[in-house]
Amino acid sequence: MPKLTCEVSASLLDALDRAAAESGESRDHIVSRALADALQVDHGTLFQVSTSGAIVEGLFGGVVSVGTLREHGDFGLGTFAGLDGEMIALDGAYFQMRSDGSIHRATDAMQVPFALVTHFAGADAGTLAPFASMDALLALLDARRDSDNIFYAVRLSGRFSLVHDRVACKAGDHETLVEATSHQAEFRHADVEGTMVGFYTPPYARGIGIPGWHLHFISADFSRGGHVLGCAGAGIGLQMERLDDFRLAMPETAAFLKADLSGDTEAALDTAERATR
Repeated sequence: MPKLTCEVSASLLDALDRAAAESGESRDHIVSRALADALQVDHGTLFQVSTSGAIVEGLFGGVVSVGTLREHGDFGLGTFAGLDGEMIALDGAYFQMRSDGSIHRATDAMQVPFALVTHFAGADAGTLAPFASMDALLALLDARRDSDNIFYAVRLSGRFSLVHDRVACKAGDHETLVEATSHQAEFRHADVEGTMVGFYTPPYARGIGIPGWHLHFISADFSRGGHVLGCAGAGIGLQMERLDDFRLAMPETAAFLKADLSGDTEAALDTAERATR
């Protein structure tokens, strides 16, 4: 992350140190938040479109456009209207990864039923220890968190020895998420350089978000990618950001307003987001 050096008065520095001591926050975090507020720039904010409960029930209609998402983040993941592929946003570029294996730049007019985005400002967190499975990677990421109750964003970059990913096929009429992902396309990429974009959602947000880690991958040449089901790698670089502010854009469609979203989403999400076919 870029560094800023500036001169401040002794009284301002004393006030900053008092605020840090009282809140437990670092000087850097307090200053960054104050600058973001003053300049009206989102900082440490996760913007989510719709809810996991709505997606589980098959509410795949567009809620916002990609153009609107860009206003809230340059980094993220999601899907497109009709569950037509996987989304990844990296360095301000939005991509649609489709079930036929193709990847296209997403246009601002494309509609999105579910997404998580942020203006990523992750700090360099070094290199991860080698991992031979998805579970091993998630354990390494969990060890870097300082709380189970805060959202986090991560960016993992390097050459992966294996990435196993899936891309959702466009959903049929009235299909639920589990039904739609039962005919997902799966791909295995060996010795592939690329980037994973991911978010951690706390357990208490079940029904709103997807609890735990959620990762999407895109290769360095933008030719391969999807929702990560498995992976292995060594020498993978990590950037990580704690997200203290959460904002939710609720659908205003008739389908959402009338839907029964009171059910338990845990089993359905586990099947749809983590199972292989």
